[in-house]
Formats: sequence, C-alpha cells, structure tokens
Amino acid sequence: MSEPGLRERKKQRMYETVSEIAIGLFLEKGYDAVSVAEIAAAAEISKPTLFRYFPSKEDLVFRRIADHEDEAARVVWERGVGVAPLDALRLHFVDGIERDDPITGVNGHPAVRAFYALLYGTPALVGRLHTHLERSEAALAEALGGDLDARLAAGQIVAVRRVLAEENWRRVMEGEDAEVVRADAVVAAERGFGMLAGGLTRFAQAS
Repeated sequence: MSEPGLRERKKQRMYETVSEIAIGLFLEKGYDAVSVAEIAAAAEISKPTLFRYFPSKEDLVFRRIADHEDEAARVVWERGVGVAPLDALRLHFVDGIERDDPITGVNGHPAVRAFYALLYGTPALVGRLHTHLERSEAALAEALGGDLDARLAAGQIVAVRRVLAEENWRRVMEGEDAEVVRADAVVAAERGFGMLAGGLTRFAQAS
C-alpha cells in the first residue's frame, strides 16, 4: 500500500528538481540560449526522460506555478458554508497579498523578482501564460456552475486578479517600497472585487 505513495513522491521530486535546474539555467543564460539537451545533461537524465515529464520547454518554467492554475477553483469548491464565491476569492487574494504570495505581485525578494522577470520578459513564456490563465478560467467556471453565466463571471474574475497582480508587480519592479505597495494592493483588491460584486450579483451571494 505504501509503494504507490513512494513512487508518487519520487515522481514529484523529479518534477521539482528538473524544473528548478532548468529555471536556474534560464536565469543564468537566458531562456532562448538554453537547449533541452543542456537541461537534460545538467539534470543527469536523458532527453526522452525529460520529455516524459515535461512535454514542452515552457512546462519546465510553469511547473513552479502549476498549483496556481486551479487555485481559484479550489477556493470556490472549498469555501465555508454561507460564504459567497466572490467573498471567498476576495479574502483569498487579500490574504495572499498580506503573505507576500508572489502570485499577487507583492513580493520583492530578488529570486522572486528574477523569476517573474523571466516569465514576463520571455515571449514564449508570455504566450504560455495565456494558456495557463485560460485553464484557470475554465476550472473556475466549472466551480461556479459551468453555465454561460459562470463562464462569463470566471473570465471577469481571472482578468481582475491578473490586472491587480500585474499592477503590483510593476510597482515592485520599479523599486517602490513593498510595504507601500502591499497597503495599496489591499485597497485596490477590495475595490476590484467590489466592482465585480456590483455586476456579478449571482456570485456575490451565498448559496
């Protein structure tokens, strides 16, 4: 009974190890300057093995934020009794700001800044980011009910979260004090989700 769990843990360690090796090389040399063969050699695995874990070069980077792809959907599914979907998402986003969760854009750590500079500054990764957001939107739409209203709401919610995070990230990268950005980010998040609640009344109410 314990063996499948052990195999899964080893698999997850492989994912994380290879991804971090690749990201390290990308940060050192530039995304386009690093080949898949070079990554495989650094990780001491064959190219076929690498492609078995990571079907594309972009996947090596997005492994680090893979858990965020269905994060909004999980927040909705796991919200407490009597909590409206939008309230759950707002509270989660604000909590992320206060915890310096990099996905909210409010984190000035040099390693975090370097990773997001790589992500936003590499055309191939920016393109892959759109796919990441589309999948997040689809998962959230399903959690909200799966109908047309849910899909329309999910698109707006994902867009608001993205714009808020990008604004926070822009300010951090321009050298603003993280404490100032954090305080403003909370206010902006409350305003953004308030605007959503004004238009998405169905999802602003607890079921």
